[in-house]
Amino acid sequence: MDKDVQKLNALLDFELLNKLIVGIGEVSKITGIPTRKIRYWEEKGAIQSEQDEEGSTRRYNYLNVKKILLIQEMVDEGFTLDAAIIKVEKRMRTLNEAFQKLANSISDDN
Repeated sequence: MDKDVQKLNALLDFELLNKLIVGIGEVSKITGIPTRKIRYWEEKGAIQSEQDEEGSTRRYNYLNVKKILLIQEMVDEGFTLDAAIIKVEKRMRTLNEAFQKLANSISDDN
């Protein structure tokens, strides 16, 4: 199998995506976005960590890592942080609605 196709298959591995929860340091390393900026974005409500208890390390699921990458992309393109957050939230709602319709359509066919 082509290596590019194998890499894409990770995006289709729903079991992996459901289990994917990584610490803030790893998110920073993977995305190149400083942990301080990630914390700030969480304070602004753009993303949400999965904290088990007060003072524990912030951890992020797949959807929040995706939001982090999209927000950074938009900021790099010249959007303000607030505008990027609004645009990403709208995009995530649109995708969720579309996939919900697909899921309903598939369940209706069965």
